[in-house]
Amino acid sequence: MATNSTAGTTNLSVVERALRTAAPHALLDAVRAALRELYAAWDVQLLMADYSLSFLQQVTALPHTAEAVAVHTSDPGRAFGSQQPFATSVGGGRVLLYLPVTVRGDRLGVLQVGLDGDAPDPGAVEELAEIAEILGHQIVVAERDTDLYLQARRKDRLTLAAEMQWQLLPARACRRQEYAIGAQLEPAYAIRGDNFDWSTTGDFLTLTVTNGMGEGIEASLLTNLAVNALRNARRAGVSLADQAALADQAIYGQYQGAAHVAVLLLRFDLRTGEVEIVDAGSPRLLRSRGGTVERIDLEAQLPLGLADDTPYTVQRERVLPGDRLIFVSDGVHSVASDAGEQYGERALVRSIQATRLLPAAEVPRAVLAELSAYRHAVADDDALVVCLDWFGRARA
Repeated sequence: MATNSTAGTTNLSVVERALRTAAPHALLDAVRAALRELYAAWDVQLLMADYSLSFLQQVTALPHTAEAVAVHTSDPGRAFGSQQPFATSVGGGRVLLYLPVTVRGDRLGVLQVGLDGDAPDPGAVEELAEIAEILGHQIVVAERDTDLYLQARRKDRLTLAAEMQWQLLPARACRRQEYAIGAQLEPAYAIRGDNFDWSTTGDFLTLTVTNGMGEGIEASLLTNLAVNALRNARRAGVSLADQAALADQAIYGQYQGAAHVAVLLLRFDLRTGEVEIVDAGSPRLLRSRGGTVERIDLEAQLPLGLADDTPYTVQRERVLPGDRLIFVSDGVHSVASDAGEQYGERALVRSIQATRLLPAAEVPRAVLAELSAYRHAVADDDALVVCLDWFGRARA
């Protein structure tokens, strides 16, 4: 179905208006009706990525979802992994078109559209790809008011601790001119105390990697307190060292030193690449630069909440365009095999080198997939990987 630029703009406006006025749970119905009218689509489905990023699952009527399909062995998974539209013939002069549903680098799922013809028109594919992106933005807003899309992400039931942790996260990926971030937690459906957080302004990016002690709900409650204390301090506009100090006071005030949180806290200047760092615990930082992977040694300070009124100081580093930073929790660098051998930094370096051609959004899951083959059959600790690719700001 050929389209011209004027018609394409009109089509996008029609779909955007339909999505904007639809009820939160009815976004798929709205886009389905619009695509049937505008593109003669005979099938429209929305598949959401599950928490492990291993499966795609259709959004259907509450409280059920259709059978999941594997990301790495399916046609919709091909579009999800490549982040490019992918079409496949289903015979009878018809095709299924799969379009990534992604919001600022965060991969939510895939929009499946059935079209007549032996191959989709390139102009229509471009328009439908933009519609899939518009749909993604609307899903993010709608999730404040409906559980429909969150339920479709669940291949299995989450533990209560995992529910609390996933609700605390910003996203699993983010991309802008200066950087791209990807992050993943495992075991996805039973995560306890590990967490990550980020926030950006016009000139700064603040990133935290958190490892709360304990098990189950206790670990999740502790991490919730730590992350929200750090957010509260950050939003008050205080320095990085003071953010750590205020969060430390909040945790010590609640637990009196009986519980603590290991945190790596960083603030990137997007204009210069200068980085302020507070290392308050066990998360580690490795840097890939020019084909060489090395651990960045930081000035270790006390974890948050371990002692009363702990002072924190800032260490300074600098990132260069092309740098890749990998942050890992102790559930990655200290995990042991069945034989009792630690995964170790050497194995982690090999894994980082093996994933050097992947985009930041895919690196954490690839590293964790290799780790899962090494660790115990039943994981006895959370595992967190965050990848940050630094591009730098283009000079005017």
